[in-house]
Amino acid sequence: MRSRLLSSSILAAVVAAGLALSGCAAPASPESSPSASAEATTRVVATDQGDVTIPAAPKKVVLLNYALAGYLYDLDVPVAAMTPEATNSDPVFSDFWADDAEKAGTEFLPWSAEGFDLQAILALEPDLIIAGGLGFPLMQATKAYDQLTAIAPTVIVSGSLTEWQQQFSFLAKDVFDQPDVYDEALAAYDEKVSAVKGEISVPSGESVFLSFTADQRPFVLIEDRGLPKMFSDLGFRPAPLFASGQFQPYTAGGDSFEISTEQAGQLLTQDSLFVFGFNAETIDLATLRANPVYSALPAFQEEQAYQFPYWSQRADYDESMALLDLVQKQFAKKGQ
Repeated sequence: MRSRLLSSSILAAVVAAGLALSGCAAPASPESSPSASAEATTRVVATDQGDVTIPAAPKKVVLLNYALAGYLYDLDVPVAAMTPEATNSDPVFSDFWADDAEKAGTEFLPWSAEGFDLQAILALEPDLIIAGGLGFPLMQATKAYDQLTAIAPTVIVSGSLTEWQQQFSFLAKDVFDQPDVYDEALAAYDEKVSAVKGEISVPSGESVFLSFTADQRPFVLIEDRGLPKMFSDLGFRPAPLFASGQFQPYTAGGDSFEISTEQAGQLLTQDSLFVFGFNAETIDLATLRANPVYSALPAFQEEQAYQFPYWSQRADYDESMALLDLVQKQFAKKGQ
């Protein structure tokens, strides 16, 4: 099995190359002092790992979380390569930004449950690495941070940024210095939320949001972040299951917690149920109805179980705008 760890010889070569370049550099002229040059060509970004000095205008960016790609393409960032949506999967560009990725010549990097392929990243010679976000990509990036920074300046998007607004704002304002792009996106989104909220009929009672992995393991989305929070902005009432204190996220910085099928019958007593696949269309309502545990739930009994695309779970800006259209269609007031 191929190692995903950077060998000591490779790391040594990276350091040696940097020292050689610094040793051969010509003396700086008074009018182009190192401090003046640094101010013009670099930016300092505050992260959970400390301040990171990055290129002000990066030329080759490696992205280690597929879920963050939409933001980078909206910001016209030169994404040279990225990890696939899931480990050990056949990589496919999202319909939301496939044209941008193809135009940029973006490649896919190998990615497994063991970690990132650091040698493949090194071979690309990036001048900036963007990683982090939510869940597994954040855990792996944090674990490999020292090795990643030996390759290029690495910015890990904090797991505390659970909403698309927070992630996009950080990337647009702090990292790539394009605040206007984010401000315009936020204004368009807020306007659309207001319009959709006035045109839908929200089911009464509480709702729960359930995601299924490929092996049919159910995960409840935490109610005060991400997708459930977006629905609450539209007038839905996500059930406070996580707030009960009985559950822990499946991983640090995660946006969901796992339950068993047996627990589902006891916990999922809410009036409405929203179902999603995890990283793929892994589930459908017909399959759940065939399971007596789920078919007995109030949401199925009252025909208030709804399925939305898998990408809704961790929707970025463009996906959130598309999701608003789907919500408007699903819950449109009668007569509209």
